[in-house]
Amino acid sequence: MRYAFGKIALVFYLLLLMLPIYWLIVTSLQTNAQILGSFDLFPPDPTLANFTRILTDRTWYEGYINSLTYVGLNVVISLSVALPAAYAFSRYKFIGDKHMFFWLLSNRMAPAAVFLLPFFNLYSTVGLFDTHIAVALAHCLFTVPLAVWILEGFMSGVPKEIDETAYIDGYSFPRFFVFIFMPLIKAGIGVTAFFCFMFSWVELLLARTLTSVNAKPIAVTMTRTVGAAGIDWGTLAAAGVLTIVPGAIVIWFVRNYIAKGFALGRV
Repeated sequence: MRYAFGKIALVFYLLLLMLPIYWLIVTSLQTNAQILGSFDLFPPDPTLANFTRILTDRTWYEGYINSLTYVGLNVVISLSVALPAAYAFSRYKFIGDKHMFFWLLSNRMAPAAVFLLPFFNLYSTVGLFDTHIAVALAHCLFTVPLAVWILEGFMSGVPKEIDETAYIDGYSFPRFFVFIFMPLIKAGIGVTAFFCFMFSWVELLLARTLTSVNAKPIAVTMTRTVGAAGIDWGTLAAAGVLTIVPGAIVIWFVRNYIAKGFALGRV
């Protein structure tokens, strides 16, 4: 009896979680007149015009590509920096290591608004303003500490004897790290990549401030759907549906690693 009740409660909870997404999809398949004129659980006359506009309008699809570009750069840079840093924290003891580890995490605790003006002045001076790498590097301030924290937990769970055995067998450090050590923590790498991707994908404040035209992300484009006739709800909903797709794809590929990450790592 309790088991059946638990299943019913879980299904009901999942339905509540899926309701906003379902309503977003229903809204994206209607025109503004239909959205504002009636309340329908199922669109009576569904249309793909809103999606067509996004995929054919240069302003919309370029924003989508810009977002994917700087998010991909952020994930690559974050992992490239965090992997050796986490290895150092997990394998070596040095003066001030715990204090440095805490200082690294303290950057993650600060609100993004604190860094807006310094980043804006710096990028304007060196010519990086309104570029993909500018947003990616700004996001690294928050994703790298998170990545180091997660990866250090996974690396500490790998016995140090594996390192020593590899060195005895004649492996150089780069070869050992890439071909032996990284496969052992692939679950941690997958979890780390997921969290870096999601933070960079949904972050708006830095992305909006550090871009203007060439690298403007889709999230900024979505805030400019207000016109003389009001808000274009259909196009806004279609853009929302499309912004969910990359995250869903990433979750699908790293779903097994995420489960292991919650069980074994610092997540």
